[in-house]
Amino acid sequence: MGSAAALLWASSDPLPATAQMAEDKRQQASGSIDAALTFATAAQTAEAIKTGKISAREMLELTFRRIDLYNPGLNAIVWQDREAAAARARQADEALARGAAPGPLHGVPITIKEAFAYRGSPSTWGVPALKNALSPRTAVAIERLESAGAIVVGKTNVPLMLSDLQSYNAVYGTTNNPWDLKLTPGGSTGGGAAAVAAGLSYLTAGSDLGGSIRIPAHFCGVYGHKPSLNLVTMEGFQPGPWNGSPNYPEDIAVAGPLARSASDLRLCLEVVGGPNGTESRAWSWKMPPPRRNRIRDFRIGYVLDDPADPVDPDVAAVYEKALGAIGKTGARMERGWPPGADSAAHLDTFYYLVLALVTADLPQEARAQMKARARDNPNGVAAIEETAASAPHSRWLHESARRLGYRALWQKYFDTHDVFVLPTAITAAFPHDHSEPPEDRVIATSTGKRPYLPAMSFWMSFAGLAGLPATVAPVGFTRAGLPVGIQIIAPMWEDGTSIEFARLLSEIAGGFVPPPGYGAS
Repeated sequence: MGSAAALLWASSDPLPATAQMAEDKRQQASGSIDAALTFATAAQTAEAIKTGKISAREMLELTFRRIDLYNPGLNAIVWQDREAAAARARQADEALARGAAPGPLHGVPITIKEAFAYRGSPSTWGVPALKNALSPRTAVAIERLESAGAIVVGKTNVPLMLSDLQSYNAVYGTTNNPWDLKLTPGGSTGGGAAAVAAGLSYLTAGSDLGGSIRIPAHFCGVYGHKPSLNLVTMEGFQPGPWNGSPNYPEDIAVAGPLARSASDLRLCLEVVGGPNGTESRAWSWKMPPPRRNRIRDFRIGYVLDDPADPVDPDVAAVYEKALGAIGKTGARMERGWPPGADSAAHLDTFYYLVLALVTADLPQEARAQMKARARDNPNGVAAIEETAASAPHSRWLHESARRLGYRALWQKYFDTHDVFVLPTAITAAFPHDHSEPPEDRVIATSTGKRPYLPAMSFWMSFAGLAGLPATVAPVGFTRAGLPVGIQIIAPMWEDGTSIEFARLLSEIAGGFVPPPGYGAS
């Protein structure tokens, strides 16, 4: 399809024959550029705008055309302000014309998770009562993306209070997976993952507490990165309008990117990472270089299955093939958990701290219901939930000490290993299931049905509890043609190491592939 200039020509007087021929060639060239950029990386797109191959306004129009064409079936993007986006695109083009130095994301259309505050938009977190409560301010991480030149084209769907493996709610409805509309794209950054996979956005800002970046990346076949704890500020990440007040301190939750290339993950993290506010007066942050620059030089630990949460054989086969490709490079590989790792105790501490956060503001009626569930299931997650909601602060301190102990265990392991590779989830994307209550849902696998939330928590908990960076990289497809992403954990603060490993992995074991039916427009 042609550019904005071509559309303007179409509405004016007929061109002379020679001019018409020249314009036809220009439109053809423009269409080729549009097609080439449909699934380009964010860095490639910024470069095309900076070098004049396409303007920011034309890039935005291309994105809007794709949103109009594909979003009705996906319901990935649930809020837009096209006038504001168009104004930013004009400003981006004017800045280039003046010779201003462009940012690393100059003119790049992006999406952001609905959970982030963004001026003039609601952050409902799926709560109907917040539908018309507009935020006067923008979350700090999103401000940093805009300062780097990015143009927000919309906010993406989430589950209610970000607490589900699927992305649906009473405010915005259900988001579908671009690989199969009958399947979920995951949660809670499901809308963002679907938008990036379908070519409606060049990257998206998400968050991850129990896999909310990593599982959607795996389900939709894109790259996702859970940063080191507290590397990216969470200021402005809250339900309802944000007035600049501080959030709860985070001991597990992080904000991070999803993209179509590992390099874009690094680019985005370099933009949004680092201290905030008065902290900036005392210290600055720079991403350490990756430990290795060739796959064969990496010291790799890995586990591809565990009796505590067995991986479906169809997904496990993809993981085995990817590890086989790594092994052929000559890289040093060692199977097994780090010495001293106790997955059962690890998971209990993870559950406790996650549930202590999500139950912090529960009303009394909900707490009473929680106590009843705990009485009925004294040895299950419900009992941990009830304890997390009601135990004294001293309990939180003890659990936090255990959390730091697990981090120390992993950091010692990384004295002799560079990365640890493990599954992202037990299955590929599964069918929509909105039955209530959620704790009664199951996930079907080829070896039987598995409990819904616990089945996905195990593989997410290790990097989450220790606060370690974890990158998900697409490495292949199931026999049904669904994408599979592998999880790569790196040492604390060394986010560049897992991201670089993911980038190198794309050269031998796959990488992003556009879902069928979402070709260049």
